Amino acid sequence: MKQYNIMKLQKKLQKELDEDRYYHTLGVMYTSAALAMRYGADMEKAQVAGLLHDCAKCIPNDKKIKMCQKHKIPITQVEEGAPFLLHAKLGAYLAEKKYNVSDKEILGAITWHTTGKPDMTLLEKIIFLADYIEPTRSKAAHLPQIREMAFIDIDQAVYMTLRDTLHYLESGTGAVDEMTKNAYIYYKEKG
Repeated sequence: MKQYNIMKLQKKLQKELDEDRYYHTLGVMYTSAALAMRYGADMEKAQVAGLLHDCAKCIPNDKKIKMCQKHKIPITQVEEGAPFLLHAKLGAYLAEKKYNVSDKEILGAITWHTTGKPDMTLLEKIIFLADYIEPTRSKAAHLPQIREMAFIDIDQAVYMTLRDTLHYLESGTGAVDEMTKNAYIYYKEKG
């Protein structure tokens, strides 16, 4: 397995993100490592995916669209209307091309960290949850319960996160990605 220099990746990434996003990213990296320890996942992969999950987040939305078009990254109708969602797909692309990450498992975890998907790998679930529960997050519904559940039953925590995310998006003006709905149905039926 390829060895990653986490400190070097951190320094490179810090130049690309604003201060709040960078601290969030560090929180996701540390939370991912803790979840990896709990569930026996590869801790280095979890740290790399956690660190790079938002590497495209601070790119302006119009530039995200142009970059996706240029690199033939598919854009859904929901993403076209809410281009901030593209940071996940574009982040996986940048992780590979700019940060030299070739591990498909890490790239998948970055790709699905926002919407989730049915039948996620363990690493995908870890990054999806770590993004939601990391220590600087404070506004999500049922956050203390989800944080606790994340270390007890990862699938139940994924279900709770998807449920609360859909409730939040459907009660506002937020567009709902079809993959999030599909993931919710999958984990609801699994539970």
